[in-house]
Amino acid sequence: MATLNSNYLKLKAGYLFPEIARRVNIFAEANPEAQIIKLGIGDVTEPLPEACRTAMIKAVEDMGDRATFHGYGPEQGYLWLREKIAAGDFQSRGCDIDASEIFISDGSKCDCGNILDIFGKDNTIAVTDPVYPVYVDTNVMAGHTGEANEQGEYEGLIYLPISAENNFTAQIPDQKVDLIYLCFPNNPTGATATKEHLQAWVDYAKANGSIILFDAAYEAFISDPQLPHSIFEIEGAKDCAIEFRSFSKNAGFTGTRCAFTVVPKNLTAKAADGSEVELWKLWNRRQATKFNGVSYIVQRGAEAVYSEAGQAQIKALISFYLENAKIICDKLTEAGLAVYGGVNAPYVWVQTPNGLSSWDFFDKLLYTTNVVGTPGSGFGAAGEGYFRISAFNSRANVEEAMKRITDNLKI
Repeated sequence: MATLNSNYLKLKAGYLFPEIARRVNIFAEANPEAQIIKLGIGDVTEPLPEACRTAMIKAVEDMGDRATFHGYGPEQGYLWLREKIAAGDFQSRGCDIDASEIFISDGSKCDCGNILDIFGKDNTIAVTDPVYPVYVDTNVMAGHTGEANEQGEYEGLIYLPISAENNFTAQIPDQKVDLIYLCFPNNPTGATATKEHLQAWVDYAKANGSIILFDAAYEAFISDPQLPHSIFEIEGAKDCAIEFRSFSKNAGFTGTRCAFTVVPKNLTAKAADGSEVELWKLWNRRQATKFNGVSYIVQRGAEAVYSEAGQAQIKALISFYLENAKIICDKLTEAGLAVYGGVNAPYVWVQTPNGLSSWDFFDKLLYTTNVVGTPGSGFGAAGEGYFRISAFNSRANVEEAMKRITDNLKI
C-alpha cells in the first residue's frame, strides 16, 4: 500500500477559514432568513481597476491572432512586467532591486509555502504569535516541526508573542534562529513596523546568518510616509531577506491570481558541505521545474497597474478600503471595544470584551448581529482574546455591520 506524508496528520483539525465557513453554514441553514455580512476572510469585493480590465481584454484579443498569440511564457515572468515592478515598487523608493531578481507567481500565499522547497529541514524557524497560519502549516507539512501542544504550538518552532504591550511588533530573540517570518503591515493585527525596527531585524539576521522571509502583501495600505513599504528600504536587507508581494489586495486580483517574490542575487545559504550557495539559482531552478508561469493575459493586467490610469485607480481602491477600516475602528471604539490596527492596514484587531474567548465572541457576533469576523485564536495562542475584522467589503455592508454591532452588542 502507498504511504502518505505523515506530517499532514500533525496539522490541527481544519484550517482556520474552512472552520469559519463550517460554523457559518450551520447557522445559515438554521436561519435561512438571516442576512449575513462577512468581514472575516480578507477577500476583496470591488471590481478590478478599469486599466487592468482593458489591458486583459486586449490580451485576450492578442491570443486570438497567430501573430500575437502567446503559449508558454517564461517561468520567471515576462520581462516587461518585471521591469515595471522593479521601477515602480522598488527603484522609485531607493531600493536596488533588478528585474532579474523578481519572480512572477500566482499568489504570495503559494510562494510563502513553496519557498521552503529550497531550505533544509534542520533550520530553526521563528514566527510571530499571532501569525498568518500559512507560515506555520506549510512548515508542518514540510516536516520542519514536531507535534502541536494543547495551545496549538508546534515543537520546533520559536514563537515570538506580539501584543498591545509591545505594539504588536515582535522582540528580537535572544537565541539564534535561521528563518524568520515577518509580515508588515501585519496580518492579522494591522500593526506596522518602523525603519528602526526593521533595521534591528536586518542587523540581527546578518549577525546570525539568518534569512528574513518578509511578507509585504499589504504594503500599499501604508499612508504614513515615515513607514517603509519594503524590507529592501533597510540597509543590508539584500544580504538577508526575501520579499513576497501580491496584486490581490491593492488591485483586486484575489480571483485573478498574480503576485511576485524578490530573491536578491547575492543572497546565500549554507550547503551541507559548508559552502555558500546563491538562493536565486535554487529558486529559479525550483520555479522552472514546478511552475509554468502566470498567464500572459493576467500579467498584462498586472502591468496596467503601473500605468498612470492604473496607479490612480488602485489608489482610489486602497482609499476606499482604508475608509472602511476607519468606519470599523470608529464604530467599534464607540461600542466600547479596545481596537488596534486599521490605519495603515485593512485589518482591525479587536480585544474581545468581558473575557470572552475568541470563538465565543465569534459565535456571539454571528448569532446576535449576523456579522462574521475571524477569531484571533485561529492565528495562534497569543491571539486568544482578540478578533480580526476585515475592511474588505462594500461600504453598505460595512456600515450595516457596524450599525448592528453598536445597536445590539452590549459590552
